[in-house]
Amino acid sequence: MASEYTTTTEYIQHHLTNAVMCTTEKGIAFNKACSDAGFWSWHIDTLLWSIGLGVLFLWVFTSAARKATTGVPTKGQALIEMTIEFVNSNVKETFHGKNALIAPLALTIFVWVLLMNLMDLVPVDILPSIAGFIGSSAFGMDPHDVYMKAVPTTDLNLTFALALGVFFLIIYYSIKIKGISGFIKELTMQPFNHWAFIPVNFILESVTLIARPLSLALRLFGNLYASELIFILIATLGLWQLPLHFPWAVFHILVLPLQAFIFMMLTIVYLSLAHEDH
Repeated sequence: MASEYTTTTEYIQHHLTNAVMCTTEKGIAFNKACSDAGFWSWHIDTLLWSIGLGVLFLWVFTSAARKATTGVPTKGQALIEMTIEFVNSNVKETFHGKNALIAPLALTIFVWVLLMNLMDLVPVDILPSIAGFIGSSAFGMDPHDVYMKAVPTTDLNLTFALALGVFFLIIYYSIKIKGISGFIKELTMQPFNHWAFIPVNFILESVTLIARPLSLALRLFGNLYASELIFILIATLGLWQLPLHFPWAVFHILVLPLQAFIFMMLTIVYLSLAHEDH
């Protein structure tokens, strides 16, 4: 598919561009027509794949729960039970408070982020080619103007949305467990427990607090974006891509679960800190 483009840069830019939907004075518009839409535009490929994979996760786990038996489990049931036990053991070891939400939240984050990351293993030309064919045959669009990014975690909007969700939970439980006065005291009387250092403490603790969602979002985005870019660069090599794709994909199989695991563990750690009442 890279040969269809005038330059390698054009091919790479096409594969790294989201499908965008927006509203204009003429109605609903897509992609290049949304260049001046500003903030109020939707990355419909990110929404499609993230919501779809979330629904898939819920359906698979719900179906497994309904069909679960006390006898010899099926391979699917065994895999799901191993995943649940793995997440539950990490929560028990890391989270030191009492909250029934943490384990289900950690399981959802781990499996959902993992499924979104695994989309990176789909060959980079398949889904954009299908989207281009549908766009040209059904809507008369130029295939080069039809975009499809299949890896939601390569979209900074999604990783920041996940991180902000965790951040709001941190603030909520910090205030719930410690109270407003306790939360303010934590921001102003640590690490130096003296009124003279309140401005310094507030700056240090505020930076630390804000850095948590930033690190969550940027770490996940940066790793997945870089790996997706390498897959695209390999695809530009023509037939020479064949011996390179396999070793990079094998290495990537280790990276994708690791990034989901790191996101889950940091979420557990941050929420555990929010439950600690000093």
